[in-house]
Amino acid sequence: MTVNDFLLGGLTLCCAVGVLYLAVAAWAVRRFVALPRTQSAFRPPVTVMKPLYGDEPNLYENLRSFCVQAYPHVQVVFGVGRASDPAVAVVEQLRADLPDADIALVVDGRIHGANFKIGNLINMMGRAKHDLLVIADSDMHVGPDYLDGVVGPLLEPGVGLVTCLYRGRPVGGTWSRVGAMFINHGFLAQVLVGRLVGADNGCFGATMALRRQTLEQVGGFEAFRDQLADDYALGAAVRGLGLRVALSPHIVDTQVCEPDIHALLRHELRWARTLRSIEPLGYGASIITHPLPAALALLIASGGTRYALAIFAAVLACRMVYNTVTDSALAATPSAAWLVPVRDLVSVSVLIASFCGTSVTWREHTFRVAPDGQLTLDGDVRS
Repeated sequence: MTVNDFLLGGLTLCCAVGVLYLAVAAWAVRRFVALPRTQSAFRPPVTVMKPLYGDEPNLYENLRSFCVQAYPHVQVVFGVGRASDPAVAVVEQLRADLPDADIALVVDGRIHGANFKIGNLINMMGRAKHDLLVIADSDMHVGPDYLDGVVGPLLEPGVGLVTCLYRGRPVGGTWSRVGAMFINHGFLAQVLVGRLVGADNGCFGATMALRRQTLEQVGGFEAFRDQLADDYALGAAVRGLGLRVALSPHIVDTQVCEPDIHALLRHELRWARTLRSIEPLGYGASIITHPLPAALALLIASGGTRYALAIFAAVLACRMVYNTVTDSALAATPSAAWLVPVRDLVSVSVLIASFCGTSVTWREHTFRVAPDGQLTLDGDVRS
C-alpha cells in the first residue's frame, strides 16, 4: 500500500468514527432532556451571585429571570467593579420594577488576582446572606423553576456542588448563529457523551451551586483568583473533598451575540485554550467529533473520486440530521443547512489554533495562560 492509500484509509476511518459519534451524541442529548425534574420538599434560603461587567444584549431580561423565581427566600447579589458600569443602571431598574425582591448591588473596584470575575465574587461575598450559594454568569436566562432544579440535587447525600449545562440562543446575525451551533451541537453533546464513557469531571459557570461551608473548605473564591478555568478548578476542588459534582437536568439559556467573525474567534479561542489547559490530550482527540472536515479532506486527497464524493455526501447528510435532532430535543433555534460546513471548519480551525499560542482575550484584556491554567495579565488594568 502507498502512503496515499494509508491517508485515504485513515480519513475514511475518521469519517466512520465521526458519524458513529454523531449517532451516540444525538441519543445522549435526547436521553438527557427526557430526565425527570423533581422539587424537594425542603427549600432552604438561597443567595444567587451574579458578577457583572458592562452591558449585554437582553441583560435586563436575563437578570430579571433570576429575581422572579418560583422559590421562597431568594436573595440576588449583583457585583460590578465601578459605578460607571452600564450594568448598574440595569440593576437599579430591576430594583425599581421589583420592589419586593431582595436585590443587593456591590460596587467595588478592588482587584484580587488576574481573574476579574472571581475578584468580583470575592468583593460580593460580604453581602451574601444565606448558606446556599448559586453562582451564575451574567448572560444566562432561566425559567421560574430554575432554583428548584439546582437546590434539589444539592440536598442529596454526598453532593457538594451542582452545575448546569446550557444551550445557545443567538442574538444577532450569522456569526451569533454559528456561535450558538458550537454550544448546542458541540460543547453540550461532548459533555454528555463524556459522561457516558466515565469522563464526569465537568463544572460550568452557567451554574455552580454549593454550600458556604464547602466553599470555605476549598479555600474560598480566593483560591481561584488566578485560574482561567475557575469553574473547572472549583469543581475539582470540591471533588477533592470526597464530594460529588451533580449535573442538574435543568438546562439554562445563554445569549450568544457575536457581531463579526473576529469576535467569534476571540471568544472561542479563549474557550479552546481553557479546555486545552485542562485536558490537552482529550481536547486534541475531540477533532474526531467533526467528521465533515475529514470527509472534505478525503474528497480533496482522492482527487474527487465518486467514492470520496459519496462519503462526503453521506457525512454531510448525517451531520444535518444530527443538528435537526439535537435542535428539536433542546428546543433550540433551528440551524441553517448552509452554516453546517462553516461551523465545522471554524471548530477545527480553532482547535488547531488553540495549540499554537498561550494568549486569550477576556473582557477587553489580554492574558497569558500557563500550562497549569494560571493567568497572567498583559499590560495594565483598564480603568
